[in-house]
Amino acid sequence: MNEQEPIRDARKLGTPKLLILGLQHLFAMFGATVLVPILVQRYGLPLSIQTTLLFAGLGTLFFHVCTKMKIPAFLGSSFTFLGGFQAIANLDTGMYATMTGAEKLPYALGGVVIAGLMYLILAGIIKLVGVKRVMRFLPPVVTGPIIILIGLNLAPSAVSNASSCWWLALVAMAIIIVANIWGKGMIKIIPILLGVVGSYLVAVIANLCGATAVNSAGEIVPLLDFTQVASSKIVGFQPFTLAKFDLSAILIMAPIAIATMMEHIGDMSAISATVGENYIENPGLHRTLIGDGIATAMAGMFGGPANTTYGENTGVLVLSRVYDPKVIRLAAIYAIVLSFSPAFAAVVNSIPSAIIGGVSFILYGMISAIGVRNVVENRVDFANSRNLIIAAVILVCGLGFSGGVTFNVFGASVTLTSLAIAAMAGIVLNAILPGKDYVFGADVTEGRSGDMGRY
Repeated sequence: MNEQEPIRDARKLGTPKLLILGLQHLFAMFGATVLVPILVQRYGLPLSIQTTLLFAGLGTLFFHVCTKMKIPAFLGSSFTFLGGFQAIANLDTGMYATMTGAEKLPYALGGVVIAGLMYLILAGIIKLVGVKRVMRFLPPVVTGPIIILIGLNLAPSAVSNASSCWWLALVAMAIIIVANIWGKGMIKIIPILLGVVGSYLVAVIANLCGATAVNSAGEIVPLLDFTQVASSKIVGFQPFTLAKFDLSAILIMAPIAIATMMEHIGDMSAISATVGENYIENPGLHRTLIGDGIATAMAGMFGGPANTTYGENTGVLVLSRVYDPKVIRLAAIYAIVLSFSPAFAAVVNSIPSAIIGGVSFILYGMISAIGVRNVVENRVDFANSRNLIIAAVILVCGLGFSGGVTFNVFGASVTLTSLAIAAMAGIVLNAILPGKDYVFGADVTEGRSGDMGRY
């Protein structure tokens, strides 16, 4: 295809190429999307891979309806909420003290539902008063450090998983790094998927040769366990989990939406720059937030993780120069079809913890790096002591209150995680400290992934 002429109607390519393009987008989102439930399961919460895939597909289709079928965006699982899932898994106060992971999961999902509904509040405010007024309260000096904290708080679990078999974790890391740094074309777009699949094949061979790993109890176990795969059906329905609501879980999950909404705005900017259309104006940021928020709330209500617009698929748009949203909707249909296979989910579940740890080394670090990029690309002025104080307080709150803060409200035990404390501290300080010089939407530079204004 002519690199100078992007294709906006994929039907002209013919049905076979259209199907392959949809498959390419499926591969781009797949590794990261299924990794979220795998990681949450490692925390002790039985989040379903099948249900995750189902609501990634349904959420994407719903997003397209909300945005008038105009935006070529895929909604996959959000890594940003992993810290919230881990915090709820570790809760041992109040009613959570005697709960199993399966009993805690519905309350975590309830927090996801409320986080998704927060998007609707922001969308409504943007529609009423305009995006510039709202974003003054959520500048990069607040959102950047919060995103950095999300990755740093997850780092210990990456080390814990990798320690079950360090050499296998290093294999996974090496494949991802090589694919991402030296890969060409599609190889560069799907390094996470290649890292998981490549190291899994190495694990299969090593398992046949008698290789072992160390489980959480310190026992020597086989590297792979195919028991669940052998007993799984090829076709079957997704296991749904209905959300439950508790103030502690809501206060853990809901503040994370502040960071994910900023991520959403950055992704919309990136897709707009890639395609050459201003989607923030038409169909409008309020519509994209509604689509993303309801997709997240819908997933949380029935047993899936929060959704987010995927930069991986934006990378595919750059690679293919095919900007037709129909291709993305085709990938969503593929995801829905795959969600009806318990055997497929069982194969994914058999991935050793060491591989998850190796992949997490990269992914968790990338979450923090995205926060750094958010600060750098938006040129946060740390020569300004006001900005320096806000960032400093956010980071200390996020790292210092490692166990969160627990208190009673009307007889109910409520826990605020370190991330929630950090988010609230940052928003309040930004609102009350004098000398604010941030202007949303000013001096926008085309092509920057998260350009939200300047200082």
